[in-house]
Amino acid sequence: MNLDLRSGRLSAALYVLMRSASLLSLLGSVHGVTLRFGMDIDWPPYAYKNTTTGELAGIGKDIADGMTALCDNLTIEAVETGWLNCWTSDGKLGPLLENGTLDACMTYSHGRGLRDTLADWSLAILDDNKPAGLMTLLLNGKPVVSGMDDLAGKTIIDVGGWAPTADGLGYVTNKCTNQPYSSNYTLVVGPENDDAMRMLRNGEGDAVFLYADQAHLYQCASADVAAEWDCSLWSGFGTEFAYVQTGQKGWAVNGTTLAMTKPGSAVPGLINSCLASFMETKEYYDICVKHGFESSCYPNSFFPSGSANSASYDKPTNELTGDCSGGYCPCSVEAAPTTTTSSGPESSGAVEVSLGSLAGLISMSLL
Repeated sequence: MNLDLRSGRLSAALYVLMRSASLLSLLGSVHGVTLRFGMDIDWPPYAYKNTTTGELAGIGKDIADGMTALCDNLTIEAVETGWLNCWTSDGKLGPLLENGTLDACMTYSHGRGLRDTLADWSLAILDDNKPAGLMTLLLNGKPVVSGMDDLAGKTIIDVGGWAPTADGLGYVTNKCTNQPYSSNYTLVVGPENDDAMRMLRNGEGDAVFLYADQAHLYQCASADVAAEWDCSLWSGFGTEFAYVQTGQKGWAVNGTTLAMTKPGSAVPGLINSCLASFMETKEYYDICVKHGFESSCYPNSFFPSGSANSASYDKPTNELTGDCSGGYCPCSVEAAPTTTTSSGPESSGAVEVSLGSLAGLISMSLL
């Protein structure tokens, strides 16, 4: 980790001694510590770049800045980096976390399975707020895959490097049938969200397993957000494609965190006390309002009483009504009378994953 201890350089022996998070926390409170937290810029309002100022922005950056202002001996520097430097598309800790260039990466979801095994985590800054979902193409307003489908014989696309990770389907249930999915499906992985959407449109899969709000967040509606994704790929939400599963939270251990670190890192111990204190302030409430997270933030004394309305992507599919025109299909909408044929993965860099190997990884991660 990159500790900038203002008292001077640590000896090797002292560094080994101070692997204890509690001792490092005490040292940080006395001497001060500077930490480098990585973030990409293609996930508003979590992490993005402001088009007016050119500065990094998002709820993670704002909370990190607030903690720096609140806690005298802690400085958190936000650093722009690719998400794949934090967590790779094949489900491993990213190289810049592994080699210590970054002390942590911001706004990652603490998921079950590989992420829980291969990384350490700070407290969450948002409650269990990142439901997964299944997104498919629409034909004449009808989904290619219905919400009632158990996915047997289907090809499912996962977004590499992003939660929910490829093992996540093993932890969620179908919200229309309340049953687990069949294991008889083929899983392919696209390196990024755009790749996964391109694969879906090209017929290389029947549905994409991804965050239930991803398409909503990629509608390029804000002039202040520099769109680092292909807006044209994500147009047609509710007319060309829609979700047929929403509200799937079984894959998550915790909500969105401020810091994902390498195993054994002292960073969670260094920041958690300050983070907990900051989350009791009016500044935390103001940041939640600024980014539209009033219903997902942990309420403190500055939050008004009463619960905020849940968005469609937060609700289980069996609670949705109407049709698919809003981008979220209820269980009652039947599948379009068609099938999707799978093309070769070379067109988009997809990686096919053995479900037998995936099941083994899930089993090992639960031990």
